[in-house]
Amino acid sequence: MTSSLPFSTDMSVLRQPLTVGSHTFSNRLAIQPMEGADGTLDGTPDELTFRRYRRFAEGGAGLIWIEAVAVVNEGRANPRHLYINESNVNVFARLVSDIRETAMRVQGINPVLILQATHAGRYSKPHGTERIPVIARNNPIFEGDTPLPTERIISDDELKALEEKFAQASALTQKAGFDGVDIKACHGYLISELLASHNRPGLYGGSFENRTRFLRNTFEAARAMVSKDFLVTSRMNIYDAYPYPYGFGSILGHDIEPDVSESIKLLEILKPELINITMGNPYQNSHVNRPGDMEGVERMYALTKEIQSAFPDMAVVGSGVSFLKERSGELAAGYIETGVCKIVGWGRMSFAYPNFAHDFMSDNFDKKQTCVCCAGCTKLMRAGQSTGCAIRDEVYNRLFKEHCK
Repeated sequence: MTSSLPFSTDMSVLRQPLTVGSHTFSNRLAIQPMEGADGTLDGTPDELTFRRYRRFAEGGAGLIWIEAVAVVNEGRANPRHLYINESNVNVFARLVSDIRETAMRVQGINPVLILQATHAGRYSKPHGTERIPVIARNNPIFEGDTPLPTERIISDDELKALEEKFAQASALTQKAGFDGVDIKACHGYLISELLASHNRPGLYGGSFENRTRFLRNTFEAARAMVSKDFLVTSRMNIYDAYPYPYGFGSILGHDIEPDVSESIKLLEILKPELINITMGNPYQNSHVNRPGDMEGVERMYALTKEIQSAFPDMAVVGSGVSFLKERSGELAAGYIETGVCKIVGWGRMSFAYPNFAHDFMSDNFDKKQTCVCCAGCTKLMRAGQSTGCAIRDEVYNRLFKEHCK
C-alpha cells in the first residue's frame, strides 16, 4: 500500500474552527488519549494527573481526549489506572474545571473534552503487576500454545451487565462536565476483542450482528442516560492487522490485507458525530498504531481517508503522525486541506512537547522539543511506573533513570 502523503506548509488550516453538533472546536489539533498510570490506588486523579492535563491545556489543542478511564475496578490496566465512579466524580469535575480554566487563561480557548471509558480486558491488572485477564475468546496470537483457562472468558450475562456499567460511567462523565464519552473499542482491549470474536459462540460472537452487539448496545444505553448534545463516540480500531478469524478489519482468506467495509457498516449503524480512528495493538504490533516508518504512516493515512470519504459529514480524528516529528504539522495541514480527516491528534508528541499545538499553529515549532519515538514512555508504564516523556520531562526522566538502574 503506497500513497503520496499530502504535506502542506499552510498552517492556517490548523487554526480553523470546527462545529460538531452543539460543540465548537477552536482548532483542528487534538491530544490523543495517553494513559499516565498516575491516579491514586482507588482510581482517582492524583497530583501528576492534574499536572499532565494542565500542561496539555496550556498547549492550545482544541480537543483534549482524556485517557482510558475504567468503568469497573476489575477492568483497570494497572493499579493506578483511573476509574470513574460515584465516590470520585467530584475530583474528575475538578480536573475538568482545571483544564478549562488553564486553557482559557493561557490560550483563550475552551477545549472540547472527551473521556475514554474502557475495560482493559485481557490486559487487566487492577491490583499489581500480575495480569488478571478478562477475555472475549481465546486467541493463539496472544496465548500461543497455552490458552488461557475458559473461566477467563467473560460470559454473555456478564457482558450484558457491563453494558449498563458503561452507560452509568457515561452519565458520570457528563456529570463531571466533560463534553462527551468515548466507548473505547481499540488496541485489543475488551470491546475491540469482541469486534473480532469470529469464533466466539453465543450472542456476542460469530456474525457481524453478534460481534458488534456490545458496542451497539452500549452506544444506545449511554445515549439514553445523557443529554442530546453530549457526544457519544469511540476510538475504534478499523484494522487490527491480524489474520482472520483473529482480527477485525482483515479480508477473509488473505493474510493481513486491510478491509474497512465492516467498520463502515458499523459506523452507519452507530451514527456518531465524531469518531477517532486507530488500528493495531500497542502490546503486539505497536508499529501499526504508532508508525515507525513511512509505510506505517501511509497505511494510517489511506485507511483514515477511506472512513472520512465514506462519511463526509462526520468529524473523523486522524492519528499516527508523531513519527514525522517537526514535519507532522505539515502532514496534519495536508490532511485537513485534502479532506483525509477533520481533526488530527498526537499521542507520543503530547508527552514530549505539550505545547506542540500552539507552536505548530504559530509557525514556531521547536524541533529540539519533539518526540524522538524512543518508546521510553511505554517502557515506564510496562514497568508499573507513572508515565510521561522519559527524555523531555524532568519528572519522568528521573523515574526512567531509576527504572534503568
